[in-house]
Amino acid sequence: MKIDLNGRVAIVTGAARGLGRAHAELLAGYGARVVINDLPGSGAADTAFAIEQVGGQAMAIEASVTDPQAIETLVATVRQCWGPVDILVCNAAVLRDRTMAKMTIEEFDTVIDVSVRGAFTCVKAVWNDMRDQNYGRIVFTTSSSGLYGNFGQANYGAAKMALVGLMQSLSLEGERYGIRVNCLAPSAATDMTDSLYPPTALALLPASAVSPAVAVLACSESPNRTILLAGAGHFAQAHITMTEGLQLGCGDQIADSLLERLQEVGDRCGDVVPLDGATQHLMEVRSALALSAPV
Repeated sequence: MKIDLNGRVAIVTGAARGLGRAHAELLAGYGARVVINDLPGSGAADTAFAIEQVGGQAMAIEASVTDPQAIETLVATVRQCWGPVDILVCNAAVLRDRTMAKMTIEEFDTVIDVSVRGAFTCVKAVWNDMRDQNYGRIVFTTSSSGLYGNFGQANYGAAKMALVGLMQSLSLEGERYGIRVNCLAPSAATDMTDSLYPPTALALLPASAVSPAVAVLACSESPNRTILLAGAGHFAQAHITMTEGLQLGCGDQIADSLLERLQEVGDRCGDVVPLDGATQHLMEVRSALALSAPV
């Protein structure tokens, strides 16, 4: 099975350098026409030029993902030049690392604004076109900081886990319209991570080693509702699971019982990946009904 993106139109945000540039170059290499989006003065045109120099098709459109009007204009321009967008890779992000004791409201808001609101703004601008053409591929960039936590990154972790929640719902909403929505959790040596990893690790983490995961999530055969982890040529999946749990019933002393048996409640044997949010209360109701059923 080979990836073929010929004729597809892709937008990659934060694509002037680092991961975004690597993603854009690989998508173009598979035949996609790629829009290089980044902030004004970021060098987006240089990335577009580099793609064109090797025979790819690219255009640079500078705009902040936090500006809904600018993103609407970007999408309208793309639609006029190349047609509706088929692929959206939400890669734009910023870091404002601080411990909770030192983090300001502004530092928290800035990270949420770019990663979460920016992703929503971009999706909102392309969603109806994707619905109308019954095809779309959306890739959100989450992070191990959100999935598993990182010291000093409460703002970044909150933003990146919020994108998982956005993916979970949009993958359900878009499925009937041929829109598949997934998340990528990358590990790469970029301007954002230079201070986070030792030099020996950075040498093994080129951005280009992550981008094959984006190509998979952007192609016609892509999965839906997947969290794909990628770095140093290694690929894995993350799952948000639900344990089988215990039926403890209702009453005044249940909290004490729950505390005593919390390890059993958390036993991973037989855990499941819920189909949607309703799975939780359905499992709980079934358990309660089974407890009250006559023997």
